[in-house]
Amino acid sequence: MPIELKMPALSPTMEEGTLAKWLVKEGDTVKSGDLLAEIETDKATMEFEAVDEGVISKILVAEGSDGVKVGTPIALMAGEGESIESPAPAPAPAPAPKPAAAPKKEEPAPAAPPPAKPVASKVEGGGGETPAAAPDVAPAAKAEIGDRIKASPLARRLAEAQGIDLASLKGSGPGGRIVRADLGEGAGGAKAVAAQAPAPAAPVEPGDIPHEIVKLSNMRKTIARRLTESKQQVPHIYLTVDIQLDRLLKLRSEINAGLASRGIKLSVNDMLIKALAVALIEVPECNVSFAGDTLIKYSRADISVAVSIPGGLITPIISGADEKSLSKISTAMHDLASRAKEGKLQPAEYQGGTASLSNMGMYGIKQFEAVINPPQGMIMAIGAGEKRPYVIDDSLQIATIMSATGSFDHRAIDGADGARLMKAFKALVENPLGMVA
Repeated sequence: MPIELKMPALSPTMEEGTLAKWLVKEGDTVKSGDLLAEIETDKATMEFEAVDEGVISKILVAEGSDGVKVGTPIALMAGEGESIESPAPAPAPAPAPKPAAAPKKEEPAPAAPPPAKPVASKVEGGGGETPAAAPDVAPAAKAEIGDRIKASPLARRLAEAQGIDLASLKGSGPGGRIVRADLGEGAGGAKAVAAQAPAPAAPVEPGDIPHEIVKLSNMRKTIARRLTESKQQVPHIYLTVDIQLDRLLKLRSEINAGLASRGIKLSVNDMLIKALAVALIEVPECNVSFAGDTLIKYSRADISVAVSIPGGLITPIISGADEKSLSKISTAMHDLASRAKEGKLQPAEYQGGTASLSNMGMYGIKQFEAVINPPQGMIMAIGAGEKRPYVIDDSLQIATIMSATGSFDHRAIDGADGARLMKAFKALVENPLGMVA
């Protein structure tokens, strides 16, 4: 029997993707681990690997097709010993004769065949992080394999926060996997998502102004949706401090002189990542995520760093930045940023994080307020360092000053705790030896 190769869910937020390029053709023999296709997700272009061995008997979705729902069959593969030609006729003739018998009994019976089509249409699922799989697959594949419950990371996190027993649920995702839509309205399932969905944007009429229509990429669609949800659902509170950079700049020059032989060059951003991470450990009340009736408190600071890439923005993560040396942060950030711009990051490298940092100082932006990246509880917005009049030791002097603005989720973080974090961050940047000791 032919094996269906389905559009995979390559990230927890992926609902559909673009089949950018086929790396195999019909008749090719593949084995486990071989690359089959390049798929554009909402964050990056990723490679899709074969799990089984066999021969590609038919490609169902042409390369370049976009909006392909997760769980949709994209190719058929003949298993060992099967004929390459057999997969094509096999699926259709078997079910066809059954509905054909019904019309002979009574005239209204021709309405019987359509139920077979809605079965396939349910692949689109219900608004969760991954669309539901076809019902003919879900019932057969129980949400458990042995004692292991198949559930997406987001569904597990929401279920744990709401006290929901995953074993009591029936998964509607691919292979019976439990997804957010299966958890119900109280835990952010299908009904809740529908209720929270923003109204569609009003159509824009450009009139006679010269223009072109540019189709949104999957990444731009995701950015638009997530930032809209953040501003609608997360009550932001903004706190700004001015920070003197002169000592940090001096220390950076000294460290870079010592690292020159190793080919490592620290950026100011590398040092700010470290400062934010250490500040979060010093003020753990801000290293949190809001989860309905519970609060998730993190004991490690994983910093998501905003990186501009062609067509959008991505936030690769420096895991455990509070414990990493500045040289390791610099090396990791350089590698992540380079691969981010090539679309080569793995999901684990940009999904998660306990807080974010966005630096627009290199563009000359003096100050701005960043939008929180849920489920994180805060993001630090960094402005440009510039020469300003500044009071030092009760005298007016010229110093290099930077404005930093923290955006905090007021459901999880009180203003006083946010202020403590900003104070700790300022102290670390102005006395940078405290974060390298």
